[in-house]
Amino acid sequence: MDRIWLKHYPPGVPADIDFGHYASLVDLLEESFGRYSDRDAFICMGKAISYRQFDELSAQLAAYLQTLGLAKGARVAVMLPNVLQNPVALAAVLRAGFTVVNVNPLYTAPELEHQLKDCGAEAIVVLENFAATLQKAIGHTAIKHVIVATMGDLLGLKGAVVNFVVRHVKKMVPHFTLPGAVAFNDALAQGRKRAFTRPAIGRDDVAFLQYTGGTTGVSKGATLLHRNILANVLQNDAWLQPALQKPPKTPDFMIVCALPLYHIFALTACFLLAMRSGGANLLIPNPRDMKGFVKELRKYRVNSFPAVNTLYNGLLHAPGFDEIDFSALKVSVGGGMAVQASVAERWRKVTGCAILEGYGLSETSPVLTCNPSDADTFNGTIGLPVPSTDIVIRDDQNRDVPLGEPGEICAKGPQVMAGYWNRPDETAKVMTPDGFLRTGDVGVMSPEGYIRIVDRKKDMILVSGFNVYPNEVESVIASHPGVIECAVIGVPDDRTTEAVKAFVVRKDPNLTAQDLIAYAHEQLTHYKIPKQIEFRTELPKSNVGKILRRALREEAPRAADAN
Repeated sequence: MDRIWLKHYPPGVPADIDFGHYASLVDLLEESFGRYSDRDAFICMGKAISYRQFDELSAQLAAYLQTLGLAKGARVAVMLPNVLQNPVALAAVLRAGFTVVNVNPLYTAPELEHQLKDCGAEAIVVLENFAATLQKAIGHTAIKHVIVATMGDLLGLKGAVVNFVVRHVKKMVPHFTLPGAVAFNDALAQGRKRAFTRPAIGRDDVAFLQYTGGTTGVSKGATLLHRNILANVLQNDAWLQPALQKPPKTPDFMIVCALPLYHIFALTACFLLAMRSGGANLLIPNPRDMKGFVKELRKYRVNSFPAVNTLYNGLLHAPGFDEIDFSALKVSVGGGMAVQASVAERWRKVTGCAILEGYGLSETSPVLTCNPSDADTFNGTIGLPVPSTDIVIRDDQNRDVPLGEPGEICAKGPQVMAGYWNRPDETAKVMTPDGFLRTGDVGVMSPEGYIRIVDRKKDMILVSGFNVYPNEVESVIASHPGVIECAVIGVPDDRTTEAVKAFVVRKDPNLTAQDLIAYAHEQLTHYKIPKQIEFRTELPKSNVGKILRRALREEAPRAADAN
C-alpha cells in the first residue's frame, strides 16, 4: 500500500523502526539499569528510587518468584495502583521469565475472578487495600502464591506513618484473611538471600496479558509478546524525539504518570518509554485527588504529560493549577478517548504546550497513530500512523474506501497483538485475511494521511436513517462555557428509531436544557441535536477516566424529556 503519510513526518523520524538490538524487554530494562544507574527512575510520595535501586529491588523480587516452582511463561497477576512496588513487580515478573497480567485494583470480586480464571494466573502481587476482594475471588482460581504489599513499602521511615494513616485514620484496608500470603518486603528479603538466575527470554515470549475493558462484551486478554511492546516503545521514542530535542535540552527527563500503570497507555507511554530514555516517572497514586495532584506538580518541572481528556479537563478546573511552572513541559499526549478542542485550547493557554492527540488500543500495545510531536496547535485528528505501521480505512466487506470517506480503521504493524488469550474465535473476528486488525472505530483519512476518528461503530446513533456520532455532539456541548463535561448516547424513540440524549455536568448552575439545545442549534443539523438532556453531578468513568457511555446506555431508556 502507499504510505502517503510518510511525506508529512517531521525531520529525523524514520519510516520504520528496528528493534533487533533487543532480544526482549528485559534486555531494554537491563541496558537502562547500567546506562542510567545514578538517575532517578521513579518518584512517589516524595520518595525516589534510582535505576540502580530499581535493578536491585526487581532482581530480588524476581529471585523470590523463581523459588515458587512456576514454569517459564507462568502468569503472575499484579494488582497495584501507582506506587513504587508496581514497577518493581512488573520488572521482576518479566525478569523471572513469567508473564505479567495487569489487574485493575478497583475490580469487584466477580470481575477479578473472571480475569484470574481466564488467564490461569498462579501468583499475584496485591496491595492490602484490595486483599479483601482477592479473598472473595481466590477460591475459584488457580492462585497458589500471594504477595501482599502495603502503601508504605519502599518508603523508608515514612512508610510506617503512611501505613498508619491508610489503615487507622482513613480506614482504607478492609479486614482480610489470605493464609500463606507473604509480605512484599519479606519477599524482597528472601530474594536477597538467593541468586537471581536470568532465564532465556525471546521476542516471541508472552510479556503481558492486557485485558480489554469489556465495553464491547466479555473482557478478553490481549496477548502482547515482548516484540509487540518493544516495537511500540521504540516507535514512541522515535516519534517524540523532535519535541524532546527542542531547546533547552533537559538533562533529567520526567514523565507525569497519573494514568494507572495497569492500563496499557501508562505501561508503555510512561513506564517503559521513560526506561528507554533514562527518564523518571512521577507516580501519582490517586489522580482523582486534584488538590493533592496539583500540590505534587508544584514540586517538579515536568517534561511529558500523557493523559486522557477528562484528566486534562479536571486539572484545568482545579484551584492553583494555573499557577504551576510548566516552562519545561515539552510533550502533552492525549489518548484513551477523544480530546475535545475546548479542553486542548485551555490546556495550551495555561501550560504553553499543545496536546498531541494519539490513538491506540490494548490490542496494539497501544499506539497506532499520533500527531507530529513538533506540532504547536491542536487539529482535531489522531495524527499519522507511527513508524512501521500501516493503516487502512475499510467497509464491512473488507474493501478499502476512498480517501475522505468514513470506514473502519484497520491496522497492521509489529505492535499488534498475537491474538486474544485462549480465544481463537474472538481473534478471528477482529483479524482480516490479509493480517489487519479491525479496531471497531470509524475514521476518515485525509490525502495527507491524517486520520480523524468519527466514533466507535457500536456507539453510532441512528436517527431517522441518519448516522449521528456522539463525539461530534459531545464536542459541541463541551465547548459551551457553562459545561464541565458531557456524554451522548442514543435512546429508543418511537418516531425516529433512536433519539440523541446528552448527560451534562454543569459548571454554571443556572444553565438550562433549553440553553444547551439553542446552543447546539447554532452548530449542528437538526437530527443531531439532543432531544433529552439530563444534568448530573458526575458521569461514570473507567479506571483511566474515560467516560463510559455503556453504563449510561444500560440506564436507558429514560422517561423524562429535556428538563
